[in-house]
Amino acid sequence: MPLLEIKNCTKQFGGLTAVNQFTLSLESGEMVGLIGPNGAGKTTAFNLLTGVYAPTSGSIHFLGSSIAGHKPFQIAAAGISRTFQNIRLFPALTVLDNVRTATHLHYKPSLLSAVWRGKSFVAAENAAKDEAMALLERFKLEKYAGDSAKSLAYGEQRRLEIARALATRPKLLLLDEPAAGMNPQEKNDLMEQIRTLRDEFGVTILLIEHDMKVVMGICERILVLDYGQVIAQGTPREIRDDPKVIEAYLGEADAASSVA
Repeated sequence: MPLLEIKNCTKQFGGLTAVNQFTLSLESGEMVGLIGPNGAGKTTAFNLLTGVYAPTSGSIHFLGSSIAGHKPFQIAAAGISRTFQNIRLFPALTVLDNVRTATHLHYKPSLLSAVWRGKSFVAAENAAKDEAMALLERFKLEKYAGDSAKSLAYGEQRRLEIARALATRPKLLLLDEPAAGMNPQEKNDLMEQIRTLRDEFGVTILLIEHDMKVVMGICERILVLDYGQVIAQGTPREIRDDPKVIEAYLGEADAASSVA
């Protein structure tokens, strides 16, 4: 049974078809890229997977159960977490509390214990803090734990968003342009971190990214969307050499430089 199976998924907004007959099967442990021109429907596909939108038609199954049309919190609890193309941290909260908020999906003391600050509540809060701090240490953000999230540099905010996503203990991690806005060194560091996430956290990764060196460097399989439809899929080499992909997205120069 695939970890994730999407069949003929379509999303329409009035007369606009943003995603058209999208089909994808993910096995546990895969690292897959989703690429395509701006407006191709990539983020809409992520929004369908995470409950932001319900599909107009088609099916989405995760671990064998339908999640199409479920609420985002239900899908997060099932084991799917994401980052965003435009960073969506809680800017007024501390770096620690941004991550600790996500851990509360798994630490749920009773209402009575929370009101009276009982032993189970204190134990849950301590465990949530410890787990959040461990993630901050993993992403080299522990020294900023008490700072507000908005005070972090851009690359650090990107890492914090990944740490927060991992705090929900996902089985499937969706990364929406994690390298956007980063300098070359930050991108290299990010690539190395993403490579290790799968084994360290036992997650399957689906990645949207415009930087072809990042995609080609870490993904084992790539799907290409254009006008909401999958026009190609295969290994990085197959995608790089596909005439339809070169015409629609890469271009001759970019196709050559993606493996430089």
